[in-house]
Amino acid sequence: MSAPYYRVISGNFTIVGKQPDGDSVRFIADDPTLFKALHRSYRIKPSKDGSVQLRFEMVDAPEVHYGSAAQPLGDMARDRLLSWMGFENITFAGNKVKTAEPDQIPGAILTKAGEPNGRPVSYVLLGEEVNALENGDWIFVGEDLLEKTINYRMLQEGTAYYTAYSSAPLAHREKMCEAAAAARDADLGIWAVDKTSEFKLIDQTSVGVTGQLILPKLFRRATDYLKAVNGGFRGNLDDWLEANPGQNDRLVVDDIELKLSNLLDQRNSRIVFQADLLDIVFLEK
Repeated sequence: MSAPYYRVISGNFTIVGKQPDGDSVRFIADDPTLFKALHRSYRIKPSKDGSVQLRFEMVDAPEVHYGSAAQPLGDMARDRLLSWMGFENITFAGNKVKTAEPDQIPGAILTKAGEPNGRPVSYVLLGEEVNALENGDWIFVGEDLLEKTINYRMLQEGTAYYTAYSSAPLAHREKMCEAAAAARDADLGIWAVDKTSEFKLIDQTSVGVTGQLILPKLFRRATDYLKAVNGGFRGNLDDWLEANPGQNDRLVVDDIELKLSNLLDQRNSRIVFQADLLDIVFLEK
């Protein structure tokens, strides 16, 4: 079972010249050598300016840019996140930030691992909460500290989906799920328009910026599937997932291990997702 101990890494969040989205920004660590003690540290490779792309723990916001594809509320989720972090007067060229005030925000991440793509899986802390922490320390992250993270606020206010992985501590999953459930009950943010339980998939516009909002992970799989269909693939989304095991995420629902394809019931263009999003735990690759 994963223990709720995370390493404190202080630094600066940076967005100018970058393409932030609703659940990820770039971060420049004050001491990059601190990444070396993390699980999969060999995958974490800072860019020339010293920044690394983060993956926010336990959240998945609507996509601003998945290749050329995007989702409803993606811009909203990104803009609220950047505002909460303290960035103002932001101008964009496409999805890239041209200017912002300030250009960097000091803060800290709580992390214990990089994911397969080399992004540190992180909780984000800002302001006074950082002052009480010592850079480089491994600390116990309890409920009180969890509630002070940007991640928790995102779920609490409905700007992102609760998306839990098996690598996250059980106590954290329960706490974050509770926040997401309250937001869903109140129809906040994404929950007011979410169509994951049943949606139509005809082409990219079905789930694009003017279409139906679905779980971002499912949106990414659907987008890749539609590209395959355009390239000649014949079959439903679940058929494509079965044919591409690397995309067919493994997960646990009610203590039963399944594949993402097992949860899809498709008849023509109508797809029913046969699980409660808050009951799913994805198995970390």
